[in-house]
Amino acid sequence: MSNTFRALSRQDLAAAFFAIVGIYLASVVPSTEIAWVSAFLLLTIFLFAFEVVSVDVAAITVMVLLGLTSFLAPWMGLEQGLVPVERLFDGFSSNAVISIIAVMIVGAGLDKTGIMSQVAGFIMRIGGSTETRIIPLISGTVGTISSFMQNVGAAALFLPVVSRISARTGLPLSRLLMPMGFCAILGGTITMVGSSPLILLNDLILTSNQALPDGVASMKTFELFDVTPIGVALLATGIIYFVLAGRFVLPAIRSDKLEGSDTSQYFAETYGLSDFELGEFRVPQKSHLIGMNVDELERTWKVRIVGVEKGDGLRFGADGIDRTLGIAAGTTLGMLGNADSLLDFANANQLTRKRELELFAEAMAHTKAGIAEIVIPPGSSLIGKTARDVWLRKTYGLSLLAINRGGDQITYKTGGVRNLPFAAGDALVVHTTWADLARLEQNRDFVIVTTEYPHEELRPHKVPAALFLFVLTLGLILLTDLRLSIALLTGAVGMVLTRVLSIEEAYNAVSWKTVFLLASLIPLGFAVESSGTAAWIAQETLTALGDVPIWMVQAALAVLATAFTLVMSNVGATVLLVPLAVNMALGVGANPAVFALTVAIATSNSFFLPTHQVNALIMGPGGYRVADFMRAGGIMTVLFLVVSLFMLNQVF
Repeated sequence: MSNTFRALSRQDLAAAFFAIVGIYLASVVPSTEIAWVSAFLLLTIFLFAFEVVSVDVAAITVMVLLGLTSFLAPWMGLEQGLVPVERLFDGFSSNAVISIIAVMIVGAGLDKTGIMSQVAGFIMRIGGSTETRIIPLISGTVGTISSFMQNVGAAALFLPVVSRISARTGLPLSRLLMPMGFCAILGGTITMVGSSPLILLNDLILTSNQALPDGVASMKTFELFDVTPIGVALLATGIIYFVLAGRFVLPAIRSDKLEGSDTSQYFAETYGLSDFELGEFRVPQKSHLIGMNVDELERTWKVRIVGVEKGDGLRFGADGIDRTLGIAAGTTLGMLGNADSLLDFANANQLTRKRELELFAEAMAHTKAGIAEIVIPPGSSLIGKTARDVWLRKTYGLSLLAINRGGDQITYKTGGVRNLPFAAGDALVVHTTWADLARLEQNRDFVIVTTEYPHEELRPHKVPAALFLFVLTLGLILLTDLRLSIALLTGAVGMVLTRVLSIEEAYNAVSWKTVFLLASLIPLGFAVESSGTAAWIAQETLTALGDVPIWMVQAALAVLATAFTLVMSNVGATVLLVPLAVNMALGVGANPAVFALTVAIATSNSFFLPTHQVNALIMGPGGYRVADFMRAGGIMTVLFLVVSLFMLNQVF
């Protein structure tokens, strides 16, 4: 029996547990419809929590299954499908989804003008070089920016900014990134467009209004700044927390310290890449390398080839070196490695080393190429793939030297770095041309941490246009009755028409994974509400709580939302819990809109584990471990619950 359990994976055991819970619920729920909706809820939670497939694929799968219930209803014991077919795809045209698309484009337009670099310069001019001054400035700025764009977008924009500040001030990156990341999440609670749950909330309220009992007044939706006092209080709490307790809860000073602009010391200490240098070698007639290809050579000798010349032109950068490229007599190799490894390599293979770079002198000059640090962000299409799978050097011009994952370093010297599947938050050290690196700044599969390199300037001449469009968008939201989606699309379309962004850049700015996740979950929320499932769960929850004050019911709801968002997306948690919150509020005589808002805010309470996209983004560059998030994030989680519940009851 014990061997059987060992053979079962954690995922298999979880699937069995969820199946048992589903069978039990089917025996106690009051109707067949609620039983099936409960089964879909359990399936969604299981797929999200255990990452059987990516979250967007899981959401789309659930949406399609809900659509099939219209056809399978007679065999499922239902009179009709759980979601009417004509409403199945309403999510893709919903106000919330269009608003999120527009917010992403507007944020990309502001970034493209170089405003963020100006912000970094301003922070350094007034912030000095002490943690107690830099942390409030960085955190307050990113929190404010996050209130008008997606928090992971704000964090991604500020990651190179913080890296630059760390390099110039000598402050450890690990003591700046976590406050920045946490405050990016907190800043999303300042306005109703700051995070996906808050953007989605008004649509969920309108859906819930349709199912309210007779005699109950419809809930009013929230205006842009209705949540601002709560968000500002949360952001201020986060800043004060790190200023007062940062030296106790943030990781101790590690090897991520940058001394001025001495990047070689940084890469040596953080990744173990000490004394790496470039060398130019010619392969003679009797060398053992003849007949080998680039891949075999690198795996055998633990070096990196960054350039090849075989008499037919220099191969360098993207589309330059193919790992299947053969080595022939007379080939000149541009090699990267430490002095000892290059010497051993040359002696063992009878190579002739040039005293100075000749063929590669211009291509490998500091003004043309160098070492850079790149992060794999959440949502990257490279997650789960290896450098070999995507032909990283040939496709992107990146010669992979090392990966930093949660404080663990895998380097080209130890081998295996190119066979390690990428994960969200991985920090990569690569050798690349600056031209290739500049092109990758527009690629959503990467976040470029190295910023101080010679590259094409952004579009500072478009700053007035971008700021005008931003102000215009805010004005339309605040001063008119236009739907949020139309107001935001005005700014997004304006960014394209004024050529702040090209249409291709606008498309690339959108996280389509987030869009499909949100749009595909909306039908499930409709099914939970319209079937009476939310009302039944609410009643059972209130019965279990017993006769307790309203604030305790609200606190239990906030804790439940916090727990959900640690194991699944905050969008998914919001869709599932808002109908429940409305019904719980009706059960205890509370304001259902406030209970719904409690859920939308509490799903931002994602600090305890690095499961939130922002936390995954900063984990690699900061060298953080899970224990670091548990230590700093545990206290932040409690503070968030206390402050948010207090402010919710004070404001509403």
